[in-house]
Amino acid sequence: MLNKFFVSNRRDFSSLSEQEVLALAISSEEDDARIYLAYADGLREDYPQSAKIFEDMAAEEGEHRTRLIELHKKRFGDTIPLIRREHVRGYYDRKPDWLVRPLGLDKVRGQAAEMEAQAQRFYHRAAQQCTDADTRALLGDLALAESGHEQKAVQLEAEHLPEDARQEEDDAERKQFILTYVQPGLAGLMDGSVSTLAPIFATAFATQDTWTTFLVGLAASVGAGISMGFTEVASDDGVISGRGSPIKRGLATGIMTTVGGLGHALPYLIPHFWTATIIAMVIVVIELWAITWTQNRFMETPWGRAIFQVVLGGTLVFAAGMLIGNA
Repeated sequence: MLNKFFVSNRRDFSSLSEQEVLALAISSEEDDARIYLAYADGLREDYPQSAKIFEDMAAEEGEHRTRLIELHKKRFGDTIPLIRREHVRGYYDRKPDWLVRPLGLDKVRGQAAEMEAQAQRFYHRAAQQCTDADTRALLGDLALAESGHEQKAVQLEAEHLPEDARQEEDDAERKQFILTYVQPGLAGLMDGSVSTLAPIFATAFATQDTWTTFLVGLAASVGAGISMGFTEVASDDGVISGRGSPIKRGLATGIMTTVGGLGHALPYLIPHFWTATIIAMVIVVIELWAITWTQNRFMETPWGRAIFQVVLGGTLVFAAGMLIGNA
């Protein structure tokens, strides 16, 4: 019974024979080629130039696999042992492409660079630790091959992705990020921060009861977040507009709406009315500044116009809340 918990079903790399090391290298090259092809497939529609890079990288992995198989047949025959990276303790892991989706350009480029660097470092360390001359030479060759992969990736990027094409793809990725996350999130933050001012401060000045004010603010924030989230999902499926997944947009809108309202509702957990109110007012200023900065940073709205819009809207709603609360 205890063996199930204390006995590992993985082998140490040092225990592998030269044939098993070669078989492991072959299976690793096969996996990497499949991952690169999956990256190419996921990028092809929006980033065709980057997709070509990963197609060529997959072809390079295929060539290395062929060379390794020929070497195995020469030394050990046609039967290749079934050994994979998950069978070896301490061997580097590979994330399947569905775990790194959505396939953003920077994420995929970084993942590919990490894949090649991991393999190179592992084989290099293994070669240093090996005492058998033939095995040491084999692992050293594998380390050099992985280093060559990394250099080849740079060469392919220069060939298929000149600076203007890369800039175009980066701009397209930034635009998609803004349409899917920033724009819906900004709309939610504005709605949550501004629309809840009136009910929260009206309740605060009408009752001067911090707990009642907090409950009203909590209800208004959560209710507004749910409403805004569902509205965003139902209003546009993203197919024609190109704004991306409605679920992602809905989550961005709903979460930011709730956060915007809770920001100035949470201070009313403080039992002292004026302390809570002053802190809530300070948070409102911070929220409005964050909205203004986001508009300027991502939506390229001029500072003057952004400040005017946000301050005017926030002031009107805040004044309405105070007037109604003191009526």
